[in-house]
Amino acid sequence: METLLSLLVCYIIGSIPTSFLVAKYLKGIDIREHGSGNAGATNTARVVGKGWGLLVLAVDILKGLICATLVAKLFLRWGVPVDGHVYPLILGAMAIAGHIWSVFLGFRGGKGIATSSGVFIGVAPKVFLVALVIWVAVFLWKRYVSLASIISAVSIPLMSSVTGYPSLFVLISSAICAVTVYKHYPNIKRLVRGEEHAFEFKKHG
Repeated sequence: METLLSLLVCYIIGSIPTSFLVAKYLKGIDIREHGSGNAGATNTARVVGKGWGLLVLAVDILKGLICATLVAKLFLRWGVPVDGHVYPLILGAMAIAGHIWSVFLGFRGGKGIATSSGVFIGVAPKVFLVALVIWVAVFLWKRYVSLASIISAVSIPLMSSVTGYPSLFVLISSAICAVTVYKHYPNIKRLVRGEEHAFEFKKHG
């Protein structure tokens, strides 16, 4: 029972639609009907403003981090019969699922990169650091958030395997990677066609 409750709690936390709430409160709009149509930090930055995009990014990261650390520790103390090394990642995966398929948005949502970042900050900080370096390098090179996110996501299960994490951990991180890359399929098509929008650093008007 405790295990099911913990999964539900993390799904609900992940489902909090940060970008939707920010855009609705500040602009009175549905973020999914503007810009790229994605309910995430990058689209919020484009549509609402860079500062608000950073706020959405921070909150979405926190959703994953809280589930993989605080919620996991709480339920482990209650005696959840799950491997303590893998359990935080399982809860993190539920938060990511909530972010991507939010119950509050009709099971639609973002692409999961920010929430995934929070999860891996909590469960595999060294692996996350490598992924972050890769993200920054690709982004500075091409200025495509999507491309940087895809490549850094792929690096996480690879680094988890190389650095000796348990096979189940690698399997779950691979599943997270596969889902987040799949959610970027429209971006991949635009990248192939040369139609993807590069991120601009100019100040929002």
